Amino acid sequence: MSSHSSRNLRGFYTGRWPPENGWSLLFQVVCGAFLGRLVFQRIVTFKTKGKMNRRNINVHRLILLIWLLILSAPVQAEQTLSPQALIETLQKGGYNLYFRHEATNWSQHDAVHGKNDWLSCDGARIRQLSEEGRKRAKTSGQFIRSLAIPVSEVLASPYCRTMETARLLGLGDVMANTDVINLRVAEYFGGRQAVIQTARKLLARPPVSGTNRVIVAHGNIAQAATPVYPEEGEMVVFRPDGKGRFAFVGRIAPDQWIQFAKTK
Repeated sequence: MSSHSSRNLRGFYTGRWPPENGWSLLFQVVCGAFLGRLVFQRIVTFKTKGKMNRRNINVHRLILLIWLLILSAPVQAEQTLSPQALIETLQKGGYNLYFRHEATNWSQHDAVHGKNDWLSCDGARIRQLSEEGRKRAKTSGQFIRSLAIPVSEVLASPYCRTMETARLLGLGDVMANTDVINLRVAEYFGGRQAVIQTARKLLARPPVSGTNRVIVAHGNIAQAATPVYPEEGEMVVFRPDGKGRFAFVGRIAPDQWIQFAKTK
């Protein structure tokens, strides 16, 4: 397990709200209901007293805006599937499979001083995959193929460690894609919020019918654009609706693939 994550005994990450399960949907519903009731009470008060000053009007507008933002959030939460149910679902296609790049050598550091420095495969300049990470990427890819999970497209952040992970998975030709670039270089791609939005748009876009799309990227963009912060090498599954939204439905750690292959 990566030292950069904290997983509790139930398998959910701690330290983030809403949690990465059905509670986030409940949170939205409760907040929506509370704000809706507040608006209703305000309207009743207005009708009763027959007047509303500019301050009250602005308060109403703020409440309605917050309500709409909650209900229109781009990331939705569904009840997470059991491991076996998740595999069976992926075999039917229709999902975006987000991989954080495999295990890296943390004695190395990203030294980005200018545009395209992140493309370097020199460990003295940019953090690279470790030998363990390369081995795990190959193994994960083998099990994904053995489980007959269809993949029609493989996209990866142009960093060397993400491109190498994607190639080692062996799930198809790899195309570099800056929609999910590391947030540490977001300034070269329109800024942090711009990258978060491009990542969300990609995750909300359905793959070719009957297949899945593989996206290999970074932990920080996943944490910022979705409810999930994956470990190195972990796969997170999102269901896109084609209307600008996507839902988190499950996750699979690298060491879980062998368990699934044994039960197929």
